[in-house]
Amino acid sequence: MIRFLAIRLLWYAITIWAVFTVSWLLMRSVPGGPYASERKVSEDVERNLMERYRLDRPMHVQYWNELTRDVTLDFGYSMKMEDYTVGEIIAEGLPISASLGVVALALALFVGLSVGVISALWRQSLLDVSLRTLATLGIAIPNFVLAGAMIVLFVFELDWFPAAGWGSPRHLFLPAVCLAAPFAAYIARLTRTGMLDTLHQDYIRTAVAKGLTSRQVVLKHALRGALLPVVSFLGPAIAGILTGSLVLERIFVIPGMGTHFVEAALQRDYPLAMGVVLVYTTLVFAMNTLVDLSYALIDPRVKLR
Repeated sequence: MIRFLAIRLLWYAITIWAVFTVSWLLMRSVPGGPYASERKVSEDVERNLMERYRLDRPMHVQYWNELTRDVTLDFGYSMKMEDYTVGEIIAEGLPISASLGVVALALALFVGLSVGVISALWRQSLLDVSLRTLATLGIAIPNFVLAGAMIVLFVFELDWFPAAGWGSPRHLFLPAVCLAAPFAAYIARLTRTGMLDTLHQDYIRTAVAKGLTSRQVVLKHALRGALLPVVSFLGPAIAGILTGSLVLERIFVIPGMGTHFVEAALQRDYPLAMGVVLVYTTLVFAMNTLVDLSYALIDPRVKLR
């Protein structure tokens, strides 16, 4: 376990450095800059701003200064949001994005596992075909298209939920459903496939022969064996939920990290964009590590290497 975590920590350092380098180069290679706008500032003001953010120095010096600063978690001040540090902006936006992501992931797991188990137990029935059709639609329809349809139906037609904003559970429902829908569909298909494979294993026949009820066989034995494909999917799913929320936060005007990241990219706010990218990278890497650790808990035959 200690060796596994040590190796993962080394790969984390390499990954952070690679993501930082690529992001830094991409941001600097885009035409324009943080002060290239229709409202041109005076040369003296621009010179002072460039000096404050050290943009007047050679490129290799800028790279090294920003790398050493970001390693110490000092992302500096935002170029566009006056008197706000990047750390303060992330501290405000991260809990909002995390709340949306956690609710969407829990909803995707609950719906996906339930649909997958029901579909496997009633294989080739009308219910199975209907659920698989819904799962295919959930995968095929982009979440921003689903968001538009749900806004039209539940906001303008039925007036059940607010169209945008943040602050109450009613604001959370629509974006969480739109974010969870494609992942619930994937989880349902993986659960169905895993259940169909597990139900034909010898230990399941032994459990039935011992007189266990169908509920005990499914929940205590078959479902546990069918969870491994789902757990494998959770790493990419968490990454997809984090990146998928970028679009939905803009659609539903949610003041999370996704909104700040899009604004930083559009306005060339280098410190804020870099801070959000590194936070997202850390979250994705940490979640993938937890997924790998959970393998050994679900299936003792899996060894961490």
